[in-house]
Amino acid sequence: MIYGDGIRLRAPEKEDLPRFVAWLNDPEVRENLSMYLPLSMAQEEQWFEKMLKQPPETQPLVIEVQEKDDWIPIGNMGVFDHQKISHSGELGIMIGNKAYWNKGFGTRSIQLMLRHCFETLNLNRVSLIVFQTNPRAIRCYEKVGFVHEGKMREAHYKNGKYIDVLMMSVLASEWSNSSSSRSE
Repeated sequence: MIYGDGIRLRAPEKEDLPRFVAWLNDPEVRENLSMYLPLSMAQEEQWFEKMLKQPPETQPLVIEVQEKDDWIPIGNMGVFDHQKISHSGELGIMIGNKAYWNKGFGTRSIQLMLRHCFETLNLNRVSLIVFQTNPRAIRCYEKVGFVHEGKMREAHYKNGKYIDVLMMSVLASEWSNSSSSRSE
């Protein structure tokens, strides 16, 4: 497990799948994901079996927050598409438990994951894409050090219209500088 202050990242278990399906079938949760169709338990079980065959560093992790003596799953995240030569990967995150939205858990989870990416996985660059219609996520990414790199114009179709997809990234050197300045 990867521990932070009152938050941890752990490997997903088969028992997590019903929770994931419930989150992904909630239209509000799915709103800012690339998914647009409902998900069945059978599809999630197929995803899980396929995921287990992937290298451990590319497998998603469950985000849990500590409440007294319990750990509560609130979402999942991972760094995918690892490029071994360029030491880069792409971040994806979902806070599925809406009771934990707007409370800073996404920010803290990403900070923890970036520490893991740069200090353990030896990545140099972590990128992501985000829909222009998701200002909450954009602010979160900016807060943890992601820099805007560009825009794919009208690259995603959502709710009857085409929207821009923003590209952002953070480099190990930028993260190292910003994390050392935060601790002073």
